[in-house]
Amino acid sequence: MEAFTKLTGIVGPVDRVNVDTDAIIPKQFLKRIERTGFGQFLFYEWRFHEDGSVNPNFELNKPRYQGASVMISRVNFGCGSSREHAPWAIMDYGFRCVIAPSFADIFYNNCFKNGILPIKLEEEQVEELFQRTAAHEGYELTVDLENKVISDPYGLKLEFDLDEHRRQFLLQGLDDIGLTLQHEDRITAYEQKNADRLFA
Repeated sequence: MEAFTKLTGIVGPVDRVNVDTDAIIPKQFLKRIERTGFGQFLFYEWRFHEDGSVNPNFELNKPRYQGASVMISRVNFGCGSSREHAPWAIMDYGFRCVIAPSFADIFYNNCFKNGILPIKLEEEQVEELFQRTAAHEGYELTVDLENKVISDPYGLKLEFDLDEHRRQFLLQGLDDIGLTLQHEDRITAYEQKNADRLFA
């Protein structure tokens, strides 16, 4: 998993509350077994009309937000079913960070396992980010995980809190498997010892 230390990127707004995982990645696209290839279906029913044409009114379809890697949204982001495909789609689309006042617990945990940094800020702080995003075309944020600070080119500086264990996971680019493999030598030695005992 790619490590996350500092990210500077265009902000893409999704100005909705209670964005559920079926909106993030609709159920008809859950047939793939790889983690990749889901980005094209992110927010599919919002990004496209029923005839498959692009919906120009959806925020992320607007030219000013192309290439965004920081998403901002409203309360209870990632609610609904526990599908891990939701962070896969977000990551595959190009987002590495999602900022919102609150997240559904399972989605929040799944983000860390897939290299995405979910940041919780106060509603007033998120509202300010929406206003700044609207006011400045190509608006960028710098997310510094090492110092737990968000900043912009116009003097904004916001601190955020994060569990240290999860912060280290992202800084080192570790998922659960990667964490386990840090102890590979000890695991191998233990298994060999048991094998010797069983076949002695």
